[in-house]
Amino acid sequence: MRKPGFDKPLYILPFDHRGSFQKKMFGWDGALTEEQTAEIAAAKRVIYDGFLAAVHDGVSKKKAGILVDEQFGAAILRDAAAEGYSTACPAEKSGQDEFDFEYGANFVEHIERFHPTFCKVLVRYNPEGDSLLNRSQASRLKRLSDFLRGERSRSLFMFELLVPAEKNQLNRLNGDKKAYDLKMRPYLMADAIEELQEAGVEPDVWKIEGLDRREDCENIVATARQNGRDKVGCIILGRGEDDSKVRDWLATASGVPGFIGFAVGRTTFWGPLVDWRAGKITRNDAVLEIARRYREFVEVFEKHREAAPALA
Repeated sequence: MRKPGFDKPLYILPFDHRGSFQKKMFGWDGALTEEQTAEIAAAKRVIYDGFLAAVHDGVSKKKAGILVDEQFGAAILRDAAAEGYSTACPAEKSGQDEFDFEYGANFVEHIERFHPTFCKVLVRYNPEGDSLLNRSQASRLKRLSDFLRGERSRSLFMFELLVPAEKNQLNRLNGDKKAYDLKMRPYLMADAIEELQEAGVEPDVWKIEGLDRREDCENIVATARQNGRDKVGCIILGRGEDDSKVRDWLATASGVPGFIGFAVGRTTFWGPLVDWRAGKITRNDAVLEIARRYREFVEVFEKHREAAPALA
């Protein structure tokens, strides 16, 4: 099997949100009509046009990429691939606490339909959580990992790791979620990565929740790259946080070798889309604002990467 790893700069604009996008942006529940599906797809095209505008304005095409779903973004995936951009497409069912395949046993067929640069999964995995649930998830993830590392696959493996706090963990911190993020989550993330590696799950890129301390970033990279996995990359996700917090996370991670970029979605596109749909701004204004935000996140990451003593 292919050795895992991807260590080139990677600046992802993710808009693969499905259930949350449908519910929170449009207020729709249940099965969608063709017209509703087309309306969501049109909104995602606004995001993609913002991405294209940012590249036109100077973001390196070689470093830029999108993450979008097949359900609402099939045409976007095809266009981006034809234009030579890095693409990523999710394999998981949307809005579930337990990882499972969106298309069940047919997951390979759907990967091969688009041949994205990356097949992405979002997984909630707390190593101190339900051990049966963790083993069940790891078993499914190994199936995907084995396929993506095999000769048949043309896609790499991107793993979005979320480590939600268990009730007893928060209790130990008197319910303080910020303390959990600072004091517990970084170590739990490293433990989760190690457990998944031991289960045979081998991502090329780990998509990581933001970290406040450089030493935590260094520990995550060391874990992701242990035992010969020296080319595996890490990227920071935005988690829907405000602009200031995302910038802090990018600045912290970018100075650590092994952190190759980011995937910041809602912080980039949510506000402009809401304003456009409310008639407060034009479609073109929304496109330009999304482009500006994405471009500035790239600039923050590259500025601090270049300034880092370890990379001088």
